[in-house]
Amino acid sequence: MQNNKKQGVLLVNLGTPDEATAPAVKQFLSQFLHDKRVVDMTRWLWCPILHGVILPIRAPKVAKLYQSVWTEEGSPLMVYSKRQAEKLKQLVDMPVELGMTYGNPSLQTGVESLLAQGVEEVIVLPLYPQYSGTTTAAVSDGLTKAFKKIPVTPSFQFIRDYHDHPTYVKALAESVKRSWQEKGKGDYLLCSYHGIPKRYADNGDIYPQHCQRTTELLAKELGLTSEQIGMTYQSRFGREEWLQPYTDKTLEALPTKGIKKLDIMAPAFSVDCLETLEELSEECREIFIEHGGEAFTYIPCLNDDELHLQMMAEVTRRH
Repeated sequence: MQNNKKQGVLLVNLGTPDEATAPAVKQFLSQFLHDKRVVDMTRWLWCPILHGVILPIRAPKVAKLYQSVWTEEGSPLMVYSKRQAEKLKQLVDMPVELGMTYGNPSLQTGVESLLAQGVEEVIVLPLYPQYSGTTTAAVSDGLTKAFKKIPVTPSFQFIRDYHDHPTYVKALAESVKRSWQEKGKGDYLLCSYHGIPKRYADNGDIYPQHCQRTTELLAKELGLTSEQIGMTYQSRFGREEWLQPYTDKTLEALPTKGIKKLDIMAPAFSVDCLETLEELSEECREIFIEHGGEAFTYIPCLNDDELHLQMMAEVTRRH
């Protein structure tokens, strides 16, 4: 049955502060850390801690980190996301707009921009390859809130994940091969995924299974054995246990196992951002070298890579 409704695509990412300043970072982190999908603590307990301790201390520190990766065009996450939207628009020949779960442009702004172009059915593509309640489900929650403020809500299709999509895996593999050609092949390829509290996975979040599957498919595509590729989790926060193995602890141990030349990538991130450009590329490099590593190569995210955009076009066309 043919769908005659005018379709449009809403590309969704986590978001970024508007500026690399403490007030802008504080505003962004406040919205992000207020989301129960991200931090599920009781509000009367969490809010005083967040506003009284965490935000006043972390906002200035995080702002300095953002300043180290900020470009003339702005936040790397926003710069690459805009490029993705522009290129995808050409590939699928339909309206494409950005919406961020936190910060600007908001999900509501993105949806309203599509509706203003006559779109009746929105294809929502959260740029999280691996599903997690902390990310993908937060997009769904945000859309529900946005739709409440719109007089006539559009039909919509929600792309839940693409962790095992053949073109996504191929795009990852090709980015690794390019790095090997340009900078040489390391002894080991480490896939570092953003972590979540272990309790979330114990309660049913399927994120770790998706991460494992992506890593397995990438290993197969590259012809790597379990001694040549592995996966870890980064960016843990707070005192409770998160998914393991931890990226930083693994980097400390790898040189003692004879792995002196390391390639590292972040398959869960669709664009380079603070967690990849500062934490992974800089902090993790220091940890590895300090503990006896000799060569550390960070392989950039897929960003606006041609195969990456081709994958986005394929998953949207399917709808």
